[in-house]
Amino acid sequence: MARHRGTYKPDHPEPYEVSRSQIQSFLNCPACFWMNRVKGIKFPGMPGFLLNTATDTLLKKDFDVYRELQQPHPFMERHGLGHLVPFKHDDFEQWTKSLQLGLRANFEPADFIIGGGLDDVWHNRDTDEIHIVDYKSTAGRRNEEGTALNPISLVGAYKEAYKNQMDMYQWILKQQGFNVSNIGYFVYVNGDQHFQDGMLEQDTDTAKMMFDVQLIEYEGNSDWVEQAILDVKACLDSPECPDHAETGFGPKGDKQCEYAELFEGMRLNNLHI
Repeated sequence: MARHRGTYKPDHPEPYEVSRSQIQSFLNCPACFWMNRVKGIKFPGMPGFLLNTATDTLLKKDFDVYRELQQPHPFMERHGLGHLVPFKHDDFEQWTKSLQLGLRANFEPADFIIGGGLDDVWHNRDTDEIHIVDYKSTAGRRNEEGTALNPISLVGAYKEAYKNQMDMYQWILKQQGFNVSNIGYFVYVNGDQHFQDGMLEQDTDTAKMMFDVQLIEYEGNSDWVEQAILDVKACLDSPECPDHAETGFGPKGDKQCEYAELFEGMRLNNLHI
């Protein structure tokens, strides 16, 4: 039987596959989500963040060494987490495959498969809990004194999606029966463009960029996830397009959906494409 993904078909016999990012798209703007998933309208995509993907790959290589050893990485020990080790599980590599919804759970009340791909999991040897870990990368500003990079926080409109991501992955692994801690971790690498004199090596055609590395603890709450999935189901089953989001966009999160503004401008100018 063909998988049920892409454009939503209410009569399809197979469970509909909904990625973690699609749920976030619904939370961002129900109208744009409905237009994409129900009507099959394709919105402009974002280019791939290849440098971010590269840092994710390298961080995973770092922690994979200690996953095999079943020992804490020195980075973990420096942050008082010597009781944790990178989680070793037969399905771990599958869990990291986001395009295949490698980490997934069935949610029968909506007849959905909810999934995505996580970065890492750490195992608490004292409590036998597992902790979801997400790698992030950025290139931040200097502090006001100009002496160091600004510390990274989880404050900011667009970072709400990071926290939602962590909540959803915690929920999925709980559905699979794992003992999942509400405490997750963000390993944030912050590229230094301010305090390096350059990056080119003198004698070889190579370059090095230095990163500050910061560990951010986050206490998740997945209580909202199941209701959000049911709301997604109701949106998909609706014959009418819901309203565009009035807030949540722009640097401060106080702007309406950009496409609502675009469509309204087209309407006011009698543009029909």
